[in-house]
Amino acid sequence: MMDPTMIYCDNQSCIKLSKKLVFHDRSKHIDNNYHHLWDCLVKRIMMLLYISTEEQDADILTKALSKGKFEFHRDRIEVADNPFLVEREC
Repeated sequence: MMDPTMIYCDNQSCIKLSKKLVFHDRSKHIDNNYHHLWDCLVKRIMMLLYISTEEQDADILTKALSKGKFEFHRDRIEVADNPFLVEREC
């Protein structure tokens, strides 16, 4: 049997909802895709793990970041700086 795929999430409500299949007014908009994901969690095909927002490396692909945060996440995902790129004036 393969190890479950780890999915790191900075949304604690999402993680709590995934552990207990309870529907209320705030979750009634969730459709059948949720049920498939919940089945994957129950079958331990994947696991949701909490990660703080500051450590969420996916932000480098989805948000505008300051130079410091960009470099922090770039280094964590092991993307090398390109020495052939140089700053140019527009």
